[in-house]
Amino acid sequence: MLFLTLMSPTNIKYSASVKRLEEILESIDRSNVGIDELADLVKEAAELIKNCRALIASSEQSVQESLKTLEEA
Repeated sequence: MLFLTLMSPTNIKYSASVKRLEEILESIDRSNVGIDELADLVKEAAELIKNCRALIASSEQSVQESLKTLEEA
């Protein structure tokens, strides 16, 4: 769970969030995690997904604003 102590999921970029999600899924798929760690990984994954969704929404809004600016010009 070192990842959570170093960076809050809300402070990382989309690509880093996706990479960490892939690592978590790979660990779970390989059954490399104990039951105690599983709950923490699921919680971390949920936060990463939330972060990804927020970043996508923010990017979408930024693109829409840029397009609106172009339409007004």
